[in-house]
Amino acid sequence: MNAELYIKGFRTYLRLEKSLAGNSIDAYLEDVRKFFRYLEIENYEGNLENITLKHLQNFTVFIYDLGLAAPSQARILSGLRAFFKYLRMEDVISGNPAELLEMPKQKRKLPEVLSIDEIERMIDVIDLSTPHGRRNRAAIEVLYGCGLRVSELCDLKISNFYKTDGFLKVLGKGSKERFVPIGGQALKQLELYITHDRLQMQAVKGHEDFVFLNKNGKAFSRVYVFLVIKELAEKAAIQKNISPHTMRHSFATHMVEGGADLRAVQDMLGHASITTTEIYTHLDREYLRETVISFHPRS
Repeated sequence: MNAELYIKGFRTYLRLEKSLAGNSIDAYLEDVRKFFRYLEIENYEGNLENITLKHLQNFTVFIYDLGLAAPSQARILSGLRAFFKYLRMEDVISGNPAELLEMPKQKRKLPEVLSIDEIERMIDVIDLSTPHGRRNRAAIEVLYGCGLRVSELCDLKISNFYKTDGFLKVLGKGSKERFVPIGGQALKQLELYITHDRLQMQAVKGHEDFVFLNKNGKAFSRVYVFLVIKELAEKAAIQKNISPHTMRHSFATHMVEGGADLRAVQDMLGHASITTTEIYTHLDREYLRETVISFHPRS
């Protein structure tokens, strides 16, 4: 069985038919290869047509026994289901054994969220007298004020900052562009940084249009932003295990708790599905209690 021949066709399908980004395609292909490596371990000698639901279920048990977390198992099986769907569409197989394959039950883990006070404490410990103080202030304000992914912050371009209209154009997952409103402190601090400190920085060739530069004149990396966030959290005496993504979680949570429409939050975050956004409806009991006391007519 020439597995790589079918994987090559699957790659073309994902790129042309599904328009997936390179990283997503590579993840799908690696998941399919895991299954074929499993078949080799089991000394499977049949062809694709002979693969049954039982083979897939046994593979599910195999990756479970490896100790993979439920989200990782689900991602691998999702890749397999897409692969067999492709094979059926191309008439490589007459039936799809993956149609009835059950996905592992996942417990939805609530993301770590900072309170408004904790975010303000992180901002307050930034020393604006240092060479990169205003830059870090602007980066934190944009992360939290716009709910950006860390990759979107790193890729942010000066030419995509529409100051007059109050919007940023960002490049999200799957190379999808979206316009994100920016207001208040985020707009103020970003403008201050770009019109003053950013002008003093010498950008490396090819990085001239990036908003946030490191000391070497190159665009921020994810690791660099992570280290900045960690340092500020430590200075602010915040004990939570946080990352740049925590700012995005906090943005979404505070928006929903403040009464923002879930669809609007979905658009701002760039979520393809409203289901993903609904995780931010986790409001703590005290908040719910205060809401009832404040607004219920019999309270």
